[in-house]
Amino acid sequence: MYLYVELWNVTESWMKLSKDKRREFFDKMELGVKEIMDSGAEVTGWAMNDEHTPYRSDYRYMAVWKLPSINDVKKLEKAVADSGWHTYFSQVNARGEMIPMPTVIQNLINIEAHSTSLTE
Repeated sequence: MYLYVELWNVTESWMKLSKDKRREFFDKMELGVKEIMDSGAEVTGWAMNDEHTPYRSDYRYMAVWKLPSINDVKKLEKAVADSGWHTYFSQVNARGEMIPMPTVIQNLINIEAHSTSLTE
């Protein structure tokens, strides 16, 4: 099982669309989401980033998914790209196979200096 986190903001292109065009866009997108969910994906939730979140990201909107496999993750990514989403939204993603907390802790304890996780 994979976790997939999408974070996004609207772009100027979105702001220039009429509300009718925005609704049209989401009506089409809903069909794609249904297809992905029919394959076993789950939306854990959609949310607006609370402005009082400590260490808050600069992204206003988010969605968290659980997907059965990396192939399903790639289908989601393709569907998002094919929908024209990135024309209207500035987005970043995070994805990874679900692992138990002790595995993450062991990884953090044993991490090496050459890791791509180093942020200094």
